[in-house]
Order: sequence, then C-alpha cells, then structure tokens
Amino acid sequence: MSTPVTDDTPDTGSRAPAPVIAFFDVDNTLMRGASIYHLGRAAWRRGFVGWRDILRFGWHQARFIAVGENQKHQVTVRDRALELVAGHTEAELALLAAETYDDRVVHLLLPDTVALAHDHLARGHEVWLITATPDGFATIMAERLGLTGAIGSRIESIDGVFTGRLLGPVMHGAHKADAAALLAAEKGVRLADCWAYSDSRNDIPLLELVGHRTVVNPDAALERYARARGWPQLRARP
Repeated sequence: MSTPVTDDTPDTGSRAPAPVIAFFDVDNTLMRGASIYHLGRAAWRRGFVGWRDILRFGWHQARFIAVGENQKHQVTVRDRALELVAGHTEAELALLAAETYDDRVVHLLLPDTVALAHDHLARGHEVWLITATPDGFATIMAERLGLTGAIGSRIESIDGVFTGRLLGPVMHGAHKADAAALLAAEKGVRLADCWAYSDSRNDIPLLELVGHRTVVNPDAALERYARARGWPQLRARP
C-alpha cells in the first residue's frame, strides 16, 4: 500500500509555497526489474541485437530481480546499452522506447510507487525520474506517466545518429545526487524540502541529499542502512 505524501513544511501565510521535487529511481522502484532488459528485448525483435545479446540482458534481468544491482553488472549493462543504440537514429530509439513501454513496461509498473508519484503531482510538486537507463527511454516513461521530466544517461549523437559514446557519466550512484542537486539549484528548490525514492544501496548519496526519503523494495545493504536510520520502507508489488 502506498503512503500518502504529507507536506510538513511550515505555513508561510500568503507567500507562494517553495517548489518541491520528488526524485524517483526506475528499476525495482517504479517498475519490477531492469528497464534496459526490456529495451534490449525490443531491440532484438527489430534486429538491432543478436541472440547472445538478449541472453546477456536476460541473465542480468534475472539476477537484478533476485539480488539487486552492483557496480560490475551496472558497467556491463551500460556497455551493452551503448552497443545497442550505436549506429541507430534518435527517431529509431524513440520508436523503440515507446514500443517497449507500451508492450512491456506498463505491465510491470508498481502501482503503489506510481500512486506516490501522482500524489506528489497532486500536491503541486515536480516529479522527476532519475535513472541509469538511456535518457530517451526515461523521457518516454515520464511522458507516459504524466510526470514532470526525466534525467537519464545521455548518449552522444551526430546528425541524429548515436555514436555509442556517453555524454557525461552514467546516471548512477553519486552522479545521481550531483544531477539532482544541479536540477534543484536551477529551479531554486531547497533540497531539504525534496523527496527521493530508490531500491538500491548505490542511491544512498541521492537519498541522503534530500530532506525526505523512502526506500522501495530495498536490496539487503540498503535495507540495513535504512533500518539503522529509521528511514521509511515500502514493499511495492506488481
């Protein structure tokens, strides 16, 4: 069951309330499993990748659902994702992302977490996805869910064709916290008023950055960390 979002900022009288951002991780937080696996599966159907690629994606998906992510496997998936889009156009990725969301991801969403995101919107908060998955796919997810926007890993394109090289870091670990802090600064948002939701120990920097956080389906390390600090925990199921 989702927990209604409560706003405990003090009453400022007639002043407009300060803006607030809620940051949501995607994999095992907003949906079950790894989004990149489903993007890879759609890419295989369209002939972008071969059987060996889809088997690797499938192995990562199974392991991720079972035990969560770690740095080694995050690097592997990053490299496969870059290979997946290299040589293809931005239009092709947009079509692939929309197809992946509509055919697969929509059935794997975690209703309790989606409800939390919409609770934030109802309170006038901005809701941003922040994820290691390619930026184009994250943006499609945000659009389909009616959220404010998305921050994902950016891949270089020249004349509309992806090169397979990253623009900046993978949106993972401390880089998520950096990106969230930058967005908050650009919008004049106090981080103490912001929220974050994630399942992974790798997102502890993001969770500690904001004033309010909830761990969702946490991996073992994050569960211990959260319990020691009294952070709220949510068990969300498809």
